[in-house]
Amino acid sequence: MSVVLVTGGSGTLGRAVVRGLLREGHQVRLTSRRPRPATADPGVEWHTVDYATGEGLDAAFAGADSVVHTATSVSGKRDLALANTVVSAVARTGAPHLVYISIVGVDRIPLPYYQGKFAAEAVFRESGLPWTVLRTTQFHDLVLRVLGVLAKSPLMPVPAGVPVQPVEVTEVAERLVELATGTPAGAAPDLGGPETHLLTDLARLYLRAQGRRRWVLPVRLPGEVFTGYRNGAHLAPEYAHGKVTFAEFLAEETGKKR
Repeated sequence: MSVVLVTGGSGTLGRAVVRGLLREGHQVRLTSRRPRPATADPGVEWHTVDYATGEGLDAAFAGADSVVHTATSVSGKRDLALANTVVSAVARTGAPHLVYISIVGVDRIPLPYYQGKFAAEAVFRESGLPWTVLRTTQFHDLVLRVLGVLAKSPLMPVPAGVPVQPVEVTEVAERLVELATGTPAGAAPDLGGPETHLLTDLARLYLRAQGRRRWVLPVRLPGEVFTGYRNGAHLAPEYAHGKVTFAEFLAEETGKKR
């Protein structure tokens, strides 16, 4: 079986990828900013690294057949710098298959974070190494966090006219496992969630599931970024291959809290 390393392996997506690889019987390593916790799976080789300087990456990448890059930053510039650091370390330690997780619409919506992700894609494409890039729509978890923040106000302001197509993170992880253990695909087909809804509708669904009373206030936000969102530049309706709907995800999350 392959030796696969997952950067950001202690994060939400990274953990799901690690679990998927272990189920398939692969030898799994991960890199993380965090030290190894006592609860970490004993079957995983854990490397605590400094992504800013690259310290520890060479030792982690040595001998890996594939590297799945899920580590990220809230800043587009830092995300690009991180991609450069990872690719440089990989190039020094061999020529494994590089797999990068990106976002549908990074080439169409001028959000700084998206611009950083789009530039990072180019780093992988131009690395001279075998590579695969997978773009997905927004994760259920992200939509849930956004709605939770918006619902803190007695009047819940929600961007008007913005459709979303959320996808389950475990389904993204399954696809990344498949790609990482297969032949390099270059630009892989996008992966989108099974349904597209207006964010205002998902806000009302969220409030009902939480048993909370709020007025949902649709707010039409100006600028190129929200014009792109309203036009659906972040959607992949032709690749709606996800199975878990946001309603199903929300029901499971609500059940966990009871």
